[in-house]
Amino acid sequence: MELRQLQSFVVVADELNVGRAATRLHLTQPSLSRQIAALERDLGVELFARVRKRFVLTAAGESFRADATELLRRADEAVQNAQRTQRGELGKLRLRFVQSATFEVLPRLLGAFRQAYPQVVLDLETLTTIRQTEELRDGRIDVGLLRLPAAEPGLASRVVSTDPLVAALPAGHPLAKRSRLRLADLADDTFVLYTRASGPSVFDTIVSYCKAAGFTPRITQHGADVQTIVSLVAAGLGVSLLIAPTPPIDPAAVVYRELSDDLPPWQLSVAWSPDNPSPVLTRFLQLTGP
Repeated sequence: MELRQLQSFVVVADELNVGRAATRLHLTQPSLSRQIAALERDLGVELFARVRKRFVLTAAGESFRADATELLRRADEAVQNAQRTQRGELGKLRLRFVQSATFEVLPRLLGAFRQAYPQVVLDLETLTTIRQTEELRDGRIDVGLLRLPAAEPGLASRVVSTDPLVAALPAGHPLAKRSRLRLADLADDTFVLYTRASGPSVFDTIVSYCKAAGFTPRITQHGADVQTIVSLVAAGLGVSLLIAPTPPIDPAAVVYRELSDDLPPWQLSVAWSPDNPSPVLTRFLQLTGP
């Protein structure tokens, strides 16, 4: 039994006239009659009968018509789904991101992608840069939003945001009244920083900036994520240095201040494996720039 036989049967069942059905199908009447006869032989049932010179469906034909119509609908849906998947309109995008991407870039990119491809399933999770690069190489994820300290062999990347380092201070801190600070202004403060395990390159770079400013930061508290760090700063347990954009918070608790030091900006990049053939990945990358 072939799909063309089902299509022919459904048209004949709609018309209840072989001649009109043949015209709709662009077939000759004898050719269509042979198709229906072959289908009846395959099924071992009569699908049509003549009653008082009228061409009608048998009980078996009525039953088969409903199922045949559903089969044709599902076959057409399968074709459309395959074509849409090839175009990247269906499927899954496995995306991982560093936490500092969540305040501006991630909402912007995901919002645009969701609007353009609403039926793509999004598999999202926060992950450190090191873990992202590992999973990209292993093919466990499709794309990452991360902060690469240098070009990663085997991966392609594109900068999507360039962000400064800012100071986070308790609102009652003596320096909170200033609009801009120098790193050296924080030399006597205690610091709340990321754990080194959660981001070695960020941790080491921040410490190196402080040393270049003439002091080694006294780190008394660690946080695995930026929200925890800001909460500890709000509690008066120290100051911190964070990559902008920063999480929103009541300015009566924590203030963010620009740094006047000549520091290189931090680049947020989208990274992927050039060997990944995913059409959904291709669509996502098109939204991130040329």
